[in-house]
Amino acid sequence: MCTLILFRRPRHDWPLLLAANRDEMTDRPWLPPARHWPEHPGVTAGLDQLAGGSWLGMNDTGVAAAVMNRRGTLGPRAGLRSRGELVLMTLAHDSAATAAAAMGQLDPASYRSFNLVVADRCKAFWLCHRGGTGPGGVEVHAIPHGLSMLTADDLDDMRSPRIRHYLPRFHQARPPLPGRTDGWHDWIDLLASRSNRGADDVDGAMTVITGYGYGTVSSSLLALPGARNASVKPLWLFATGRPGQGAYLPVTGLARPPV
Repeated sequence: MCTLILFRRPRHDWPLLLAANRDEMTDRPWLPPARHWPEHPGVTAGLDQLAGGSWLGMNDTGVAAAVMNRRGTLGPRAGLRSRGELVLMTLAHDSAATAAAAMGQLDPASYRSFNLVVADRCKAFWLCHRGGTGPGGVEVHAIPHGLSMLTADDLDDMRSPRIRHYLPRFHQARPPLPGRTDGWHDWIDLLASRSNRGADDVDGAMTVITGYGYGTVSSSLLALPGARNASVKPLWLFATGRPGQGAYLPVTGLARPPV
């Protein structure tokens, strides 16, 4: 059950801030974000070495995309395509709006259910495939300005213990200052937070540790600059392992989005 936090602020120097913890089987091989795909030269993303796709990435036009499983659908299923390819398909587009329109036309019968987020400095969308296979099987929802949180359920879904507990805490936290070394301090503390309910509490913790080979394997902090901040490149800080276990290091090779 991965977690994604978005903070949308129109007309700000940093109009989109995004934080993500990736929860996965710890023995599933992967590589940190880089330009892994010669056929997608403008894409920087983490590489899932098992299926060849990604869970989170960004392209050179300033579009960010992330995919997450819906509840109860961890792992591949025979005869269905990998959901990791959805990130690469999304990042083939030059804006969040065009990507959301195109991805909303996917054949839902080809994939297990998913949550897909696509965002740029102007717009953001949550695409939800709940498992239905008929027309309209992929819902497209605009993500509002302000703070939003997504896990394996719906956007800002208070039925999720993690969202119910942590979304108010993100609202209370100091907003990140991407240009400063310690500018993400409050958010990092929240991303590293463990449940006090004991091992195998997947729903209630931000950082997941279990006794059966599943847990938080990496963490990301992204910031997209606004149009008036056009001389600044996007920022992506990536931590290998659980938050607090490894340092957040800059992802290199990101391009300045066109104005």
